[in-house]
Amino acid sequence: MPTTLEVESTLTDRYQTTVPETVRRALQLSKRDKIHYTIRPSGEVVLTRAEVSEENDPVLGQFLRFLARDIASHPEGLQVVDASFVQHIQSLVDRIEVDLDAPLSADDE
Repeated sequence: MPTTLEVESTLTDRYQTTVPETVRRALQLSKRDKIHYTIRPSGEVVLTRAEVSEENDPVLGQFLRFLARDIASHPEGLQVVDASFVQHIQSLVDRIEVDLDAPLSADDE
């Protein structure tokens, strides 16, 4: 049977609190993430990580945060992309059509 962890936090005068580290880790919360509260008839409140809308891809968000940290830590690694390279890449994908809403084939699943 899994162990139940219990933690506490204090409300400030403005009814704000800090989400304890144990809870942040359990819900895999990062700064600016949203929290969802479910209030049950018994008065019990369940705190979960808010579902990300289709517009916000959580994997992309994590990747972009990784890139931002890496750029901040190693700005010397930034390099200018040559315009001819960009044109070459564009020529390679110029006539390729992709339907992001199309279902994957059985081989791609």
